[in-house]
Order: sequence, then C-alpha cells, then structure tokens
Amino acid sequence: MQKLKIQNGCLVHQKQVPSPHFSQRPSENDISLLVIHYISLPPEEFGGNFIDLFFQGKLDPTLHPYFEEIQDLRVSAHCLINRKGEITQYVNFNDMAWHAGVSCFEGREKCNEYSIGIELEGSNNQPFTKAQYQSLAKLTQVIQKSYPQITDERITGHSNIAPERKIDPGQYFDWEYYRSLLR
Repeated sequence: MQKLKIQNGCLVHQKQVPSPHFSQRPSENDISLLVIHYISLPPEEFGGNFIDLFFQGKLDPTLHPYFEEIQDLRVSAHCLINRKGEITQYVNFNDMAWHAGVSCFEGREKCNEYSIGIELEGSNNQPFTKAQYQSLAKLTQVIQKSYPQITDERITGHSNIAPERKIDPGQYFDWEYYRSLLR
C-alpha cells in the first residue's frame, strides 16, 4: 500500500466514489471523533460493488430481498476498507457523512457533525482481515495528522455512540491489535 495523504479533505491516489449523501458540517474546525463501523451487502457477503451503489443511492432493490428493505435509506461513510485492505472514499473528510445516525459521544449528540466514519467490509460473525487492520491503522494515522483533535481516546465504535441501535464494529473487531498498530 502506498503512503496515504490527505489534501483538502480527500485521500490522494485512492479510489473515489462520490456519494450524494452528505451535508456541510456546522464547523470544519470541529472534526474530533473517528467512528468505526462494519457493512456487508448483501449481509454476510463480501466483494462486488453493492456498497458503492448503496452509498451512491443507486442500489437496485430487485437484486436481493435485503436491498428492498434498505432502498429508502440515505446513508454514507467517509471511507470503506474492503477485505483486501483497499480504501474507497465516498465523502470529503471536511464534509459530514451520514454514518452515525442518532448518536452521542461523551454527552455530546449528533456525532455526524464532528466525526469521520470508516466502514470495514465485514460482519458480526467473522473476524476482519489483517489487510483491513493495516489499512485502518494507516488511514487512522493520516487522519489524526490532518485532524489532530482526533486523539486515540476519540476513536470509537458505532456501538459506543448508539448502543441501543448498533453493534458494530462487533465482537470480532480486535481493538487491542488495532491500537497496537497505531503505536
């Protein structure tokens, strides 16, 4: 993997799939939280471009019964790391992706307004890949360099900011291993 670089909120030399599902942040100077998620479309299946299509609002609901259930959702993340460790960016880091929903971190609500959301291609039923952890660590480091308010203590899972609704990144996310890669 080549060295990651952020320029004007965009990852340089990484795949870009612009999502229309974003808003301007109330303040670009308040990016202070990193939220880790998982996603697989269809559930428990990996590969393909269904996540790209979903974040673009172009997912064909006739291709899978689950897609009918989510066809009206308008969500996005800043980035996805697939099973091979490849990174795709959907939303400029300076903009607000729609990844956290109703959420609260340390007493502060509306996490989308001040966070960056990273999706790992995965599920709650199997471990993530070594390549994903390596890419996530490198991406985290370059994000922390560009957005220094995101300290190690301000990296969390979706389940921590929306505990009554979400379980990701799930039981197989190895926080200890991930944090060891950040050192």
